[in-house]
Amino acid sequence: MPDIAVRRAESQDAAAIQALYRELVSRPGILVSPERVAEVAQDPRTVLFVAEAEGVAVGTVLVSLCLDVMFQNQPFAVVENIVVSSGCRGSGIGAVLMREVEQYCLAAQCSKIMLLSAAERAEAHRFFEKVGFVGSAKKGFIKYRRQFRV
Repeated sequence: MPDIAVRRAESQDAAAIQALYRELVSRPGILVSPERVAEVAQDPRTVLFVAEAEGVAVGTVLVSLCLDVMFQNQPFAVVENIVVSSGCRGSGIGAVLMREVEQYCLAAQCSKIMLLSAAERAEAHRFFEKVGFVGSAKKGFIKYRRQFRV
């Protein structure tokens, strides 16, 4: 495994993050602006991490803390858009990113970490289970904006 450095994303990472997202899904509407990355960087409950190998962004993950009332002051975390560059998959970068997410969530006293993954992404599901997530514990549901009632 190459030396991996994980850090918080900065506005100048926008193009690299956008390229990674386009490897994850092929949608023409993907647009990551430097201004939005900077806004996320200022949000006290959201972190956008970037993994670098030899100065090149090779992975990213977004984690958001959600306030909750069930367990006193413990938030829960939602992980979204974890992606490792296709040429680097299987090299441990995803595991390094997820360890960083776990450390962040431990420091925030999170009660749990949740994520969704597209039903057909069996390889990703194996990865999530390998890093400790349980795919059979709950069932996820999603409703996209185009399905919202006006």
